[in-house]
Amino acid sequence: MKKGILTFVFAFLSIVGFAQTGWAVDPMHSSVNFNIKHMGISFVQGRFDKFDGKVATKGNNLDGATMSFVVDVNAVNTGVDMRDKHLKSPDFFDGEKYPNMSFESTSITKDKNNTYILKGKLTIKDVTKDISVPVTFGGITKNQQGKEVLGFQTTFKINRLDYNIKFDPTGAGVAKDVDVNLYFELIKQ
Repeated sequence: MKKGILTFVFAFLSIVGFAQTGWAVDPMHSSVNFNIKHMGISFVQGRFDKFDGKVATKGNNLDGATMSFVVDVNAVNTGVDMRDKHLKSPDFFDGEKYPNMSFESTSITKDKNNTYILKGKLTIKDVTKDISVPVTFGGITKNQQGKEVLGFQTTFKINRLDYNIKFDPTGAGVAKDVDVNLYFELIKQ
């Protein structure tokens, strides 16, 4: 009898220990942004207005979490229609042929305080590369509707030429490096 109860307890704890909580991006409280130097003297800012993502956590932090995100490149928005159309063209994202950018995590490890190092595969156009980015974990709380929400942000650079975005390969007019700023709030599912 005792053996049976102990087996049940260990089995239950194993299931609970491996249970994951799912979170989905709340687009009303999240943003996918970028900045790129123009003509070497100023910056163009932009964002993507359509994106989606999911995170699975094992507890009340990002330890061991898995993440996946998709961004619709045809939803690029710099505030200038002519420039947005050019960014969707084969010169840049080639949105007709490659409508999405995506990210799949491979690992996340705690660094300091609420900071993590997130590693994964970033795909833009026909190129997938391993990246490593710092993530600041904002925590978990309840929103106005009483639902649990999780927040985090990251800022990093990528070289657009690495992803076959070859317009102006010298970087004289449009810089090679792009600053990426992501702010995510996710709702517990």
